[in-house]
Amino acid sequence: MSGLSGYRGPSAKILTEAGASIGDVLEVQTGGESIRGTLVPRYEHDDDGHIVIKLKNGYNVGIAVEKVSKVVRLEKGEAPKFVAPQKVASKGLPRVAILGTGGTIASRVDYRTGAVRPATTSEELYSLFPELSDVATITPEIVLSVYSENLEPGHWETISKRVSEVVAEGVSGIILTMGTDTMGYTAAALSFALKGLPVPLFIVGSQRSSDRPSSDAFLNLIGAATMAVEADFSGVYVVMHADSSDDRLTVHAGTRVRKNHTSARDAFESMGVEPVGYWSREGMQVTARAAPPPRGKTGSFAAKPKFDARAALVKFYPSMAAQYLGALFGSGLRGVVFEGTGLGHINSKNIEVVRKFVADGGVACMTSQCLWGRVDMNVYDTGRDLLQAGVVPLEDMLPETAVAKLMWALANSKSTEETKALMQENLAGEVTARTTQRR
Repeated sequence: MSGLSGYRGPSAKILTEAGASIGDVLEVQTGGESIRGTLVPRYEHDDDGHIVIKLKNGYNVGIAVEKVSKVVRLEKGEAPKFVAPQKVASKGLPRVAILGTGGTIASRVDYRTGAVRPATTSEELYSLFPELSDVATITPEIVLSVYSENLEPGHWETISKRVSEVVAEGVSGIILTMGTDTMGYTAAALSFALKGLPVPLFIVGSQRSSDRPSSDAFLNLIGAATMAVEADFSGVYVVMHADSSDDRLTVHAGTRVRKNHTSARDAFESMGVEPVGYWSREGMQVTARAAPPPRGKTGSFAAKPKFDARAALVKFYPSMAAQYLGALFGSGLRGVVFEGTGLGHINSKNIEVVRKFVADGGVACMTSQCLWGRVDMNVYDTGRDLLQAGVVPLEDMLPETAVAKLMWALANSKSTEETKALMQENLAGEVTARTTQRR
């Protein structure tokens, strides 16, 4: 990285006049104060009114350009570079594949400049997480480089196909690293596309980036790698911190997990079910009432990786207009999952437009906005009218899981009736047998 990456406008003008580049040691004068540090790159969409330098103590400081009287380049810096560590001798340990999609959990940080890039070799990963070399033979690979909010069904197809190939190559387990914001959607999507997966796949992320002392990246990755080798079960799971401390992880079923906090380490919760289990350095404890599926034979596994993006998740709100739904249905949509109120309702004025959508071959499904409990559309008139209009009730399926499943079902069925049947079949633990009380 060179030049003035991320800088533009007035901040770039001041730095250009000083002859500065990323990595240079600067003295930034602000009236009667001088601040010395290394010029750090900025993100592409950051504002143009600040200069960011890394101090000797390792902290970054942003300085508003209107306070800057002068910038002096004290020392020319080197472009950030990452030197791969010496190779770690193979110990004949079981092989674990780590597939990266763009999160920061397995990234190298240059503390002089603050630049970050993902670790792409086994040696780099071992240098970041030395304990991994005692757990497994790691083979890392960058499958995608996408912010989690930009993941789409086409990306799920890419991931599913690569997982299928890796399984055929013979691995003990697979770790998928990604950003946490859409982790629940991805976990659900892969649970259907990879149904029957003979080895465990653990989806991990980091609520705190790997360059922060409070990062949860280390334990999440070490725990997932250990379970990828030692766990006696298979399937798709999310593995994240169990609480605010740094000693225990929760293993969540891929179709029953939700992110319920924006930034906490224990942001993820299993909804309506007990977690599959917990992992600590003392070992794995399975707590689910129903035992997870055992490992299977890799030769018999065949993924169904196709998804159809022409499905929508619509959260009902008071005064939602029928014209809005009509425009949505007329956009080429093939299916919709409603996140209705209570037992599964939307305003009765929308029923006719839903009825027409279903009559024209669309698939309409109902979930609830409530975090606990299940849909029962036979209790009130509005629910019964929606059932009569052709809306499919989805029991206690999470809305995020439901829309991912609908995208998968649309792509893997030959008729509308088959799609509806798939949506009502419990394929990957997405529906529970009985409603549990709220925690």
